[in-house]
This record gives sequence, structure tokens and C-alpha cells, in this order.
Amino acid sequence: MFTIISFVGMGFIATKEAFDWVLNGPKIVRACSTIIRLMDDMASHKFEQERGHIASSVECYMKQYSVSEQHAYHELNKQVEKAWKDINQEFLRPTAIPMPLLTRVLNFARNGDFMYKGREDIFKNVGEVIKDNVASLFVDPVPM
Repeated sequence: MFTIISFVGMGFIATKEAFDWVLNGPKIVRACSTIIRLMDDMASHKFEQERGHIASSVECYMKQYSVSEQHAYHELNKQVEKAWKDINQEFLRPTAIPMPLLTRVLNFARNGDFMYKGREDIFKNVGEVIKDNVASLFVDPVPM
């Protein structure tokens, strides 16, 4: 959904063919979704379990394969790694989709990786890392 929304307003680059492409669920879009979903679930797993929240990918994996939490994290991280390889592979193939559109998809995956890396959900629990990054983007001038 975010990919489609991000294409709106890109002018002539976002053609009907580009929207048809993204609606067909290409590998790069699926990989991006996998990265964001799994990393979010791993980062917020403990917090959501304390709240009695619904099951996450971690809980589902543990139950389905009768494995420990640590093993589930390990296996889900392998799926994230595979998704990154899929994204890299898709960028190496020639495509009719303009590069700015593909870059949008890549940037969603990058954002998910940044927001959820290290098993701390900095999207929900704003700490020094995100504050420093926002300050470096919008407050502190770049020395010239």
C-alpha cells in the first residue's frame, strides 16, 4: 500500500504500467514488505507480548515449528537476509520500471531496516538514535 501511495504525485514517471506492475506483487515489493514486517515483529515482540497483543511472526514461528524464541529470531533474520538478496537481485536486472520508482521501494526497505534494527522499535519508542537522526536532517546545518 505504501508503495502505491508513494507513486502518487510523481508525475509522468508513475505511469499506469507502473501501478499495474506494483499491483501484480513483484518480487522486490514482496521482499520490501517481508523486511519491514519481520523486523517490526522482532523489534516489538517483547513489548507486544507484555501488553497481551496479538501473535507476531515470532510467536507464530515458535508455535508452528516448536522452537525457542532465540531460534525463531535466527530463522526470521535469515528470511530478512534472503529478502535483501532478492532486492539486490531485482536491482541488477533490467526492468521497464523507471529507477526512481524502484528506488522508492528500496528506500522503504532501508527505512524499515533503520527503524527496527537491533530489536528496539525506535518508531514507537523514540530515543536518542532517532532524535539525533532527525536533528541531523532538519536542525543541524551541514558544514560547507
